[in-house]
Amino acid sequence: MIGNTPIGWGDADDAVSVKAIHAALNAGINFFDTADIYGLGHSEELLGKIISDKQGIIIATKAGNVSRNDQFTVDYSKEHILNACEDSLRRLRRDAIDYYQLHTARIQHLQNGECIEAMQQLQQQGKIRYWGISLNTFDPLPEAAFFIDRKIGNGFQLVLNLLNQKTLSLLKRSSENGYGVIVRMAFQFGLLTGKFDKGINFSANDHRKNRLTKDVIDVSNNALIPVWALCKKYNCSKTQLALSYILSYPEVSTIIAGIRTAGQVQLNTTDLFQLDSNDRLMIEQLGATDFVQVMDLIQKQG
Repeated sequence: MIGNTPIGWGDADDAVSVKAIHAALNAGINFFDTADIYGLGHSEELLGKIISDKQGIIIATKAGNVSRNDQFTVDYSKEHILNACEDSLRRLRRDAIDYYQLHTARIQHLQNGECIEAMQQLQQQGKIRYWGISLNTFDPLPEAAFFIDRKIGNGFQLVLNLLNQKTLSLLKRSSENGYGVIVRMAFQFGLLTGKFDKGINFSANDHRKNRLTKDVIDVSNNALIPVWALCKKYNCSKTQLALSYILSYPEVSTIIAGIRTAGQVQLNTTDLFQLDSNDRLMIEQLGATDFVQVMDLIQKQG
């Protein structure tokens, strides 16, 4: 919590998280994404304790979202980014961050230029290997165009899933210009796992409490009926279908599926498959029609 604002997913247990990280390593996962705002630094500290000495493990983290005076705010000044990087390096117990991201910086921050200067300086100093930006959930294109037009940075973290297809037009352009693509929110806060068919009550410290209202869940479930029919065709779970859809785009470098437990590692890494092009086209057509209203409703929740 930051004041009265939930920024997490409810109560967390470090012992459970440690088991999940080890399960991920054992499953062959070698990419971990975090941010200095997650757990107010605790996420980075936990990862640092477990994987700082592991070879071949890629760590991505982010800066720019901050907590000040019990208020959630942003800071993309050069001074803050430089200091935040030093703090992240210390918590992660690393000499360099593999991939450093501006955490949903907007056009005005990029036009100011200080955050870009900071990233370029950190890269020149060898404190970060590559850098990019985590794009806005509902309006991702302006900041991506800013990067591509100026040939700055190395990659984008963006939202792409069965429901939210706002970044589809960006995939090919990103690849053609040499930008890696990291996909987040693969399950749209859990809506695409099938766990909420009968609704759910979220705790006060879970950011989904005000986002996944009963209306959102009901409207989403109804709109997704034709998509879930594919689970029978592919003999797969909804989780497997959601992930396989994203991986059907060759421009995608990796997915942040999100894991809380060792069991979720198993669910997120087992029996993924190649989606038929006609099925992908059907999903895209729904994304341009029925799912637009669903996303509008989700966006209104804040």
